Amino acid sequence: MISESPAVSVVEKRSVTIRGHRTSYSLEKPFYDDLVAIAAARKLTLAALVAEVDETRPRDTNLSSALRLTVLEWAKRGTGLG
Repeated sequence: MISESPAVSVVEKRSVTIRGHRTSYSLEKPFYDDLVAIAAARKLTLAALVAEVDETRPRDTNLSSALRLTVLEWAKRGTGLG
């Protein structure tokens, strides 16, 4: 029997400027791809979507986690992602 190893998704660090300052977040490619799709569906730039999430996230939640939760919430609403 052939054993398959689980798919490994590399976490990539990305930078964005929000309200005039540079910040970064780290996401796996599937989360990043879905964020791009969400931004397109909402007719926003990716930077605008990231800024929106940053503004509304609880201060004890890091930006990367807040972005993952945004993707999860969007998928749960049945928008066709996933």
